[in-house]
Amino acid sequence: MFVSKSMTRKIITVDKETGIFEAQSLMAQYGIRHLPVVDPDNRLIGIVTDRDIRSALPYSFFKDTFSAQEKEKVSQLRIKDIMTTNVKTISPTYTIPDALLLIQELRVGALPVVDEQNKLRGIISVRDLLRAFINVLGIGEPGTLVGILVEEKIGQLKKIVDAITEEKVSFGSVLVARYWEEGKRAVFPYLLTQNVAPIKRKLENMGYTLLDPMEWYLDQLPKNE
Repeated sequence: MFVSKSMTRKIITVDKETGIFEAQSLMAQYGIRHLPVVDPDNRLIGIVTDRDIRSALPYSFFKDTFSAQEKEKVSQLRIKDIMTTNVKTISPTYTIPDALLLIQELRVGALPVVDEQNKLRGIISVRDLLRAFINVLGIGEPGTLVGILVEEKIGQLKKIVDAITEEKVSFGSVLVARYWEEGKRAVFPYLLTQNVAPIKRKLENMGYTLLDPMEWYLDQLPKNE
């Protein structure tokens, strides 16, 4: 689960002298929201987002009252005038969880991927991360999510996996999550079957408490103080 395996490699870039309208047109053409800015050696020197472009355009542009004089003034703007130069980047050797945590911490929609020479190798966005997790969790295949409350003891997960495997059911993935009760964990196997009733009965007979995945999630939402 490395960034290098999930990043977008075919990147649309611009140089610092690109006009603002050309950049806007590129974003619309390719359906993207981020344009890395590179020098002639493909080294990253900045990034511009659709928000940067919108902020640079006068209010009249969006109200169809854009005058010829205003258009001429805006057409003089170059990417170097509006780009972010202190760009937050990530290495291709970082993992997907690293990227997810960094994107959330920085509150950005994408991170340019650069090597040790600061040369642009790709870009990883929230969309790329979602695609990666869908593949890892196996939820692209038809199946059913089952919730199980277990004690936080070594060997619990193996017992559950063995019990389900005995029923000739394949796993898409298994997610182990924290539970708000001390000494407990919530285990969520994604099973590649629609008929989970026999498995649920078996797990209950083994002494496990079943959780409704949706109710469990809602119960864990922070309560307003």
